[in-house]
Amino acid sequence: MFSLNVMSNVKEPFIVVGIPAYNEEKYIAKVVLKAKKHANEVIVVNDGSTDMTAEIARALGATVINHPKNLGYGAALRTIFLEARKRDPDILVILDADDQHNPDEITKLIKPIIKGEADIVIGSRFLGKTQQPLWRKIGVKIITWLTKRTHKLPKSITDTQSGYRAYNRKAIELITPEDTDMGASIDILHQAIKHHLKITEVPITIRYHKEASTQNPVLHATRVIMRIAEIIIEKHPLLYLGVPGVLLTLIGISSATYVVWIFNQTRYFSVPLTLIAIAFIFTGMMLAVTATILYAIARVKASIRRKEHV
Repeated sequence: MFSLNVMSNVKEPFIVVGIPAYNEEKYIAKVVLKAKKHANEVIVVNDGSTDMTAEIARALGATVINHPKNLGYGAALRTIFLEARKRDPDILVILDADDQHNPDEITKLIKPIIKGEADIVIGSRFLGKTQQPLWRKIGVKIITWLTKRTHKLPKSITDTQSGYRAYNRKAIELITPEDTDMGASIDILHQAIKHHLKITEVPITIRYHKEASTQNPVLHATRVIMRIAEIIIEKHPLLYLGVPGVLLTLIGISSATYVVWIFNQTRYFSVPLTLIAIAFIFTGMMLAVTATILYAIARVKASIRRKEHV
């Protein structure tokens, strides 16, 4: 099934490979067959495909979980994690269904986990010799820089957007992707840092096909960056929403006071300035209230987590 350069008296790990798939009938057979050589079970999450993706994967021996409609990459990852927990594997490997990732590199990807050096291993496109389109390389570099600046990731991490990853049992139990779209990769790393999981990278090769991505690259990057912003705000709502909210409210009150002062001095009532004051006060109060609610929710979640670990 699979082989590793480990001592013969060491128990071979139980490995599950998860593959999120959407309309990948052209490549799914090749990916499943190669993944099966390195895994005890291959799980394909058919994310609302309208082609033969599910039928082909099932015929080749993969376990197929069907989403009734296309829910998004993150939703498929969530299903994979939930299904993996039911099987209690030693290692979960996730790779793409479009033949960009080489399943034969699974042995390389899981080696740091087997050695006890990492909880999560990322297959990095930047450590290997893969030639990438310039626009893709720049986009990933920017997102990786933003993620490292905001999530306290190890400085050695080079590819936060790679979908080729391996997780040990601890990571499988602690991580549940929340973002349903392409921001899930960032979401997972955020949860990993929160749970103090060890993350490392290994070099991988990758094949880019002309029709490889159905995602608009600008839209993709925008969604990921928006998810980064959401996570930052969720972590510090009083700083990033509360403080601006208070400042806007104060500006609005000052503007309203100025309107009253002008009226008392000249009997002229400034409608434009009044509308601006109202807008500032309303926006500021909404931000302040939202910050308070998010802060309260975060405190409740933290309290629940502490009780769960007692």
